[in-house]
Amino acid sequence: MNAKDIKAVSEMKAELTAPPFVPKSTADREATKLKVDMEILEETGEMADGVEYVYWTFGGSVPGSFIRTKVGDEVEFTLKNHPDNKLPHNIDLHAVNGPGGGAASSFVAPGHEITFSFKTLNPGLYVYHCATAPVGMHIANGMYGLILVEPEEGLAPVDREYYVMQGDFYTKGEFGEQGEQPFDMQKAIDEDADYVVFNGSVGALTGDGALQAKVGETIRLFVGNGGPNLVSSFHAIGEIFDRVHVEGGDLINENVQTTLIPAGGAAIVEFEVDVPGELVLVDHSIFRAFNKGALAMINVTGEEDKDVFAGTIQEGIYLPEGGTIQSMPSDDEDDAKEETAAVELSKAEKMELGKKVYGSTCFACHQADGQGIENAFPPLANADYLNDDVNRAIDIVLRGKSGEITVNGKTYNSVMTAQNLTDKEVAAVMTYIYNSWDNNGTEVTEEMVRKVRKK
Repeated sequence: MNAKDIKAVSEMKAELTAPPFVPKSTADREATKLKVDMEILEETGEMADGVEYVYWTFGGSVPGSFIRTKVGDEVEFTLKNHPDNKLPHNIDLHAVNGPGGGAASSFVAPGHEITFSFKTLNPGLYVYHCATAPVGMHIANGMYGLILVEPEEGLAPVDREYYVMQGDFYTKGEFGEQGEQPFDMQKAIDEDADYVVFNGSVGALTGDGALQAKVGETIRLFVGNGGPNLVSSFHAIGEIFDRVHVEGGDLINENVQTTLIPAGGAAIVEFEVDVPGELVLVDHSIFRAFNKGALAMINVTGEEDKDVFAGTIQEGIYLPEGGTIQSMPSDDEDDAKEETAAVELSKAEKMELGKKVYGSTCFACHQADGQGIENAFPPLANADYLNDDVNRAIDIVLRGKSGEITVNGKTYNSVMTAQNLTDKEVAAVMTYIYNSWDNNGTEVTEEMVRKVRKK
C-alpha cells in the first residue's frame, strides 16, 4: 500500500526520550495520529570539566529528544519556545516531505508555540535541526536530533537500542580552556572545531554515562551527525558492525569496520557483542577522538570466550588524551605557552585545576589512580623517580623525555611528549600529582615552573 493511503486508526501522545535512550518500538501498533510536544530551551551546560557553554536545545538535551514514528503516521507537531529564551527558532525535519521540512511552518518566537502537521511517507532514520538564520550557528549550538520512521512491520527486535549523535563545536577559547565559552563564528566558518563530541559534551558516554551490554546481546545504535560541518568516520574499537543501514535508509551493508555519516545524516548500526570488556566508539578521524572528545564507551559484561579472543584487555587505554597539543621532546625547542601575569592560586585551587588538567592531558597514559600502564607508561603513584626531584619532573612536563628511566625498581623505555601548558596549569597539575596517591605532598608554584622553563 502506498504510504499516502495508510489511514491513522487512533491517536496517541509521542514518547520522547533524551539521549542515549530511545522510545519503544512501533511494531505492535498501527499508524496513528501522533502528537509530538517539544520545547526549545536555551541553557548553560558543561562542555567539559570546568568548561561551560550555552546550548540551544530541543527538549533540554544535545542531541534533542528522539522521536519514533512509523510509516503512515499523521504527526501533529507542537513546537514551544520557552519565554526565557532570547531567540526565535524553528525545526527542519529531514523526514518531512514539505517546504523546509517543516521549517516554513514552525517559526516561533520566545514565549510562543506553533503547531504544524505532516504524514510520514519514507521509512528511515533522519536528522532534524533548527533552520533559523544563521542556520549554521543554530545547529552549531546544539539544535539537532533524530527522528526514526519505522517500516509498517517495525524494525526487527534486538536486545538493546541506543541513541548517539556527533556534533562539532566552536568556542572562543581552545579545548579545555576554563569558564563559560562563547560560540566563535569565524572558527565555525573556517571549520576549525575545538570540540568534536558524542551527545553534546566530552565524556557524555564514558564513566557513569557509558552504554551497557552483555555478551551475546545484539545492540542497535541509532547514530546521527548534527555537524554542522564535519563528516564522521564512525567506528567501534573492538567490534565489527554486522549490519549497517547506510545513511539511515533501506540499503544494508554487512561486516563493516567504519561507516561514513555525513553532516546532516544518520546510520543504523547493529552488532552482536562477543566478549566482555570495553568497546570504544570513535570518530576515526582519530585526533577528533583522543584530542577533541569524539569518544564513547560500551561496557560489556559476561563470560569470556577464549575461542573468540584470548588476549588480555587493558581497561582505559583508549580514554581521552585531551586537547593539549603535544610535541616530541627536543633540547632546542620550547613550544610551551608563556604564562600571563596572574595571582598565584591557592593550594586548594591548584588541586581543583590540576585534577581537570590531569583528566584532560595525563589520564590516558597514567590512568585514573596514577598506576600507569604495565610495560608502557610508568606509574605516578608513590613513584620514587617523581618524588626524588621535583625540578626534573617539571622539566619533563615542559620539554618531554625519551629513553630509559627506572621507576620503583622497574625500567621503562618510552616517550613522554612535551606538554603545551601554561605555568599555572603545570603548577596545578604537578601539585595535584604530588598530593595524590601517597606522593610527597610538594606544592609546586608558578615561580618554580618559570625557573625551570628559563633554563
